[in-house]
Amino acid sequence: MKEKAVDYYINQGYSCAESVLKAAFDEGLCPEVLFSCATAFSGGMASGCVCGAVAAAQIINGYNFGRENQKGNEVLARLNAAKIVEEFKKRNKVTCCRVLSKGLEGSARKQNCSKYVADVCEIIEDILKVKVNV
Repeated sequence: MKEKAVDYYINQGYSCAESVLKAAFDEGLCPEVLFSCATAFSGGMASGCVCGAVAAAQIINGYNFGRENQKGNEVLARLNAAKIVEEFKKRNKVTCCRVLSKGLEGSARKQNCSKYVADVCEIIEDILKVKVNV
């Protein structure tokens, strides 16, 4: 998933959030209909707040573990949400897009943020492995 997401982000013009969701759909981890939701999360929800890749991981988490999912439950979805943020912060110190990409534009920003796309893919895949084993 990670390689696909980074390719979508670096080479195919998708945003960080879109790239994560598109790769997740390709891997059968969520339905394609969720893809359009990711557009609004790009660039820290266009305000520089939460990293769009982190937001995309939360969409995937909610789809797989949310209240309306047969195999999910609200407690597990919330625990996983915290794990996503905690692990991302372990790797990158913050989840704020503005801080993560400070002073970067264009291709320099894309290269920098491709790490966050890759990190989020690894984190969400690890969380989804737990689902399979539950």
